[in-house]
Amino acid sequence: MFKKGSKLYSIFTGTCPKCHEESMYKNKNPYILSQIMDMHETCSNCGTKYKIEPSFFYGAMYVSYGIGIAFAVVAFVISFVFLKANINVVFASIVATLIVFFPIIIRISRNIWINIFIHYDKTLAKRK
Repeated sequence: MFKKGSKLYSIFTGTCPKCHEESMYKNKNPYILSQIMDMHETCSNCGTKYKIEPSFFYGAMYVSYGIGIAFAVVAFVISFVFLKANINVVFASIVATLIVFFPIIIRISRNIWINIFIHYDKTLAKRK
């Protein structure tokens, strides 16, 4: 399920959606905020161009909204249902969750967005 060749592998590892061999990002750590959006222009293994067109990743904002809602719902369920916290603590936990996971949400959203348009090609894997 999370092995090379699956969309989930590319989404969760941030690797090239076409060959799954190279990270799309110049710095793999999403918590270095000054470099969170810095991507390679192309994959050094297969030559896939990551920025398909100008403003391509604007569509990832829509994906980001959905992922943010999912994180907020999980924070709500944990704090309100399981921990029985009052509404102020629940609100604070949702905000804190979204702040802490903001870099991950951005990266996952971009990964999902590019994987919608570019598909894995097993003939390109291990081409180095």
